[in-house]
Amino acid sequence: MPFHNRFARTFKAASIRREAPSSSGVYGLSNAREWIYVGETNDIRARLLEHLAETNTFLARGAPTGFNFELSPAGERVARQRQIVLELDPAGNSGSRPMRKDS
Repeated sequence: MPFHNRFARTFKAASIRREAPSSSGVYGLSNAREWIYVGETNDIRARLLEHLAETNTFLARGAPTGFNFELSPAGERVARQRQIVLELDPAGNSGSRPMRKDS
């Protein structure tokens, strides 16, 4: 199953600050055409804001318009990220382009 929470949010600073928790979990970035990237982090809000500020990166060029997330304990995040990546096949997790590891 992709994200447990199927409600997509707008990938803008106000929405991130209002909707994304400063908690451990996995997150996904998408645009109207595709899933761009699925990551894992110890602080979902901070990581999404970092992505929003990126310029001239694969993620920025993918023009994300939405995000989703789910809470996940630190010890389970990587496994959950891998599961979601297998299901959604986001372009940024394909292995063909190097991506920065999340914190």
